[in-house]
Formats: sequence, C-alpha cells, structure tokens
Amino acid sequence: MRQSACFITLEGLDGAGKSTHVPWIEAWLRQAGVHLLSTREPGGTPLGEALRELLLHQDMQARTEALLMFAARNELWQTRIQPALAQGQWVLCDRHIDASYAYQGGGRALGHEAIRQLDDWVMQGRTPDCTLLFDLAPDLARRRVGRGEGGPDRFEQESTAFFLRVRQAYHERVAADPERFHVLDGSLPVHAIQDRLGRILQQLVDQFAGHSNGSTS
Repeated sequence: MRQSACFITLEGLDGAGKSTHVPWIEAWLRQAGVHLLSTREPGGTPLGEALRELLLHQDMQARTEALLMFAARNELWQTRIQPALAQGQWVLCDRHIDASYAYQGGGRALGHEAIRQLDDWVMQGRTPDCTLLFDLAPDLARRRVGRGEGGPDRFEQESTAFFLRVRQAYHERVAADPERFHVLDGSLPVHAIQDRLGRILQQLVDQFAGHSNGSTS
C-alpha cells in the first residue's frame, strides 16, 4: 500500500529558479490541506546550517566537500525528514541526494560510484517520491546569479564547464529514474512554470490520497 506521506525535492543549477518557486509550492500544498515540513540542503538543522556556511564559503578538497554534504544530509534525514514522513507529514526539500550526484559526482568529477556508496550508507535505498528539476542553460543561470544580492558563493563562482558537467549529471539522473522526475524549463515565464507545477502537485495529492490532512507535528 502506498505511504500517505510524500517526499518532494527540488533540484537545478544555481540560478535556475528554485528559490522563486519554493514559497509558491509551500503555499499551494498548505492550501490543499497538506501538513508540510519545508527544509533545505545543506542545512535544515543547527549542525546542517553550520556546515552550510563552511560548504558555501570555505575552500576545501572535493572529497571533503562530499563528506560534509552527506554529514549534513544524515543529520537532516535522521532528525527531521524521516520522523516527519513516519508521522504522515509531507516533506519539501530544496536540494537532496541528486544534488550530490550532480555537483560532487559530476561537477567535481568524483564520479557516480563514490556518491552511490555514500548514498547507500546514509539513505539506505530511500529516494524522494517526486523530484522537480528546474533545467536551465548554464550561461543563462550564471547571468541570473550575477544579478542577485550579495557576492557569489564558492559554487556560484565555478566555471561554465563545471555547470555543464552538473547539468549533464542531472540529466543522467532523469534518464535513470524518469518516473520520479519532472523536468521544468527554467527559461519559461514564472506563471507558465507555476501552471505546470500546479498540475504536478495536484497529481501528487490525488496519488497520495491518504495524505496527513490535519495531523500534528
């Protein structure tokens, strides 16, 4: 029998539009009566947020980066996401496991197998129920990041070649698990993307008919 709680993740290049749509998705789901935990990676816990600051701003080796990403992920999964799902609460997470395959496996060229071993250790075969991939050409994504407030973090400063590898790794993830992914064209107007998002979210609400309407934290 299908579990009542749904685990949704958002993925994409920096600048692809995730942060624009997170509040809209949260509002849509809550309006639909979904009891929702919204969080992010890296972060979502006190330890995870401290590691986020290091990961975004401290130079480090690629393997160190991957290990810290999974340390933050394990803390979030064990203390917040997994307990929420067990209680029937839906979870929306801005980035999750696919980001490690894309950024560390692809962008940092650590390879799929190294990330898979860490994935198996931390997640033990659990994957999101639905992943929304905001897809955008790296050159356009970089221009959008350049218009943002504040200076770029260490990922946003990476080369176009880095982001081409990240994007390719994301598309490899989609090809390997097409039923889980919904690829959204990040170059479309916001209203067009949200029209499609609304249809996807409605399908999820219909699919997870036993969602935790009115449950408590």
